[in-house]
Formats: sequence, structure tokens, C-alpha cells
Amino acid sequence: MSELPEGLKIIEELKLRQGDTWRVLKIMSEFVHGFDELAKVGPSITFFGSARSKEEDRYYRLAYETAYMLGKLGYAVITGGGPGIMEAANRGAHDSGTMSVGLNIKIPHEQVPNRYQNLSLEFTYFFVRKVMLLKYSMAYIIFPGGFGTLDELFEALTLVQTGKSHKFPIVLFGRDYWESLIEFMEKKMVPQGTIDAKDIKLVRLVDEPEEAVRLIYRRSQEKLEFLRKVYKEATPFMKELEEIIRRHEASAHI
Repeated sequence: MSELPEGLKIIEELKLRQGDTWRVLKIMSEFVHGFDELAKVGPSITFFGSARSKEEDRYYRLAYETAYMLGKLGYAVITGGGPGIMEAANRGAHDSGTMSVGLNIKIPHEQVPNRYQNLSLEFTYFFVRKVMLLKYSMAYIIFPGGFGTLDELFEALTLVQTGKSHKFPIVLFGRDYWESLIEFMEKKMVPQGTIDAKDIKLVRLVDEPEEAVRLIYRRSQEKLEFLRKVYKEATPFMKELEEIIRRHEASAHI
């Protein structure tokens, strides 16, 4: 194929640069839209897990139960908006009467928005969606999943490890699925010096919804104490968190 004349080369390069400029504006618009919509969502928990889990799977049921319990306390639930574990968590939140948020992504396969979202956003860029999943969440609950789930797990660990994010609960649900990964960290990564032993303590393994709820409740107490030191008057977020803690304490005495 013959090369383009110099004049046409310049035109093509300008088109590419213009495309990049418009892409940046589109990225900015996704951030602005996400910030506007999620700013009104109160204390939230983000769920991750396989999009391929079926309704009859054990972890689908456990994700539903965990989201339902958290929703009854007043937490909003955020997921990637797709099927599988995401659907189970949105469904539990929806049935509990709390805010059920789905942050959907445009990809060719697997991502079909589930019908249990009462706030549904769609993103083109994974990195914009990641920011939204993290920024508005008090904790991650990570169920068994594939590459996308592992990506979110290690993204969260990296942010906390490097101090780019405040420490927050990273809960791995399902010891039988995650123990081999923890063992790899302990027996390979720590001896090689690629991570410190204390880094492994950033994650917690659980097998039951009640365990996850207890961990998040303790984090909520810590978060509220911190906010009370920062703000002289209670913010709407703090008031919602106070109500969640009150509900949890009331339910514990029933």
C-alpha cells in the first residue's frame, strides 16, 4: 500500500488528535454524571463476584442473604449491575427496600443489566466505573469470581496498601474459594519480599452473612467516631450511619 501524501497525513493525524480530545470530554462527562447520581446515595456496601453464577448456586443465595441483611439495616448496595452475584446482591437489596445501585459497563459478553436496580448507571470506561464502585463504598464484599473480580480485589488492596485510600473492610466471602490465594500470598509473596505479612491482614475471610455484617458494623462505628471528630454538626451521611448503628444494636437485642 502506497503512503499517503504529506497533506493527507497531516489531516489524518489531526483527526486522531480530535478523537482523543472528544474521548477526554466523554470520560469527564462519565465522571460528572456518576458523581452527581451517587452523591445522594448514603452509606453503601459494594459487592463483587462472578457474572456466571446461577440462581441455584450456593454463593448466589449467600450474596442475596448478605445484601438483604445489610439492606434491612439501612445500607445501600452497589454492584456492577450485571447477572450472577451482582444480580443476587441487587435482588437482596431490592427485596429489603434499600437503595439498590447498578454500575453497568458496556462490554460484548456477559454484561446484561439485572432488573433489581432502582438506580442504574451505564459506563463505557472501566476505570471510571472503578472509581465509582470504590468512592461511594464503606466496604467491599467479594464473592468467588473471575478476572474482573480479582482485578477489583487487587485494585482495592493496592489503594489501601499504598495509602491512596483510607483502610476499609475487604471481605472475601467463601474460605474454600479464597484460601489458596491467601496461602499463595503467605508462602510465595511474603518470603519473596513482594509484600509484607501485615498486608495479608487487609482482607478478612468469612463464610456466613452474619460474619460479614458484623465486620461492616464495626467499621461503621469507627467511621462515625472519626466523622464526629471532623465535623462539629452531624451531616446527612452521619445521621444515616447513626440510624444504621441504632438498628443493628436494636436487632442484636431481639
